[in-house]
Amino acid sequence: LYRSPTPTFHEQAETLEPSDLLALQQQEPELVLIDVYRNPWLRGVYTLQEQHANLPNSIWLANCGDGVLNQEWMAHCQQQFELATQGDKTHPMVFYCRSDCWLGWNAIKRAHALGYSNLYWLRDGTDGWQQANLPLEQAQPVPFR
Repeated sequence: LYRSPTPTFHEQAETLEPSDLLALQQQEPELVLIDVYRNPWLRGVYTLQEQHANLPNSIWLANCGDGVLNQEWMAHCQQQFELATQGDKTHPMVFYCRSDCWLGWNAIKRAHALGYSNLYWLRDGTDGWQQANLPLEQAQPVPFR
């Protein structure tokens, strides 16, 4: 299960609270926000039934935080990381999901393994953002394939 208590920090990323992210966005206007919340993929379509909202100006890379990815999904995630950072492995990237969600944690490990070095983790994700009375917006996942 990907929804269970997570550690308070990540060895390969700086952990952020919503207020930290707001400050970072002021310093790094080109900051890339990546939502990795799941959206099951079945027979060529995403199948999530409910609406999904995320932080404004985020990229929703559904499933890129899954524990195990097949070769096609791994290639998709790698390609999207490259597009989001314009191939710059030092470009700052913030990964998140929801509170008690391992998907952001896993995506950071994956990005780090691909050579990305300027990584951040919004540990409580959309839940923490919403609890801080900050806006969310309706999201659509980046198309697969």
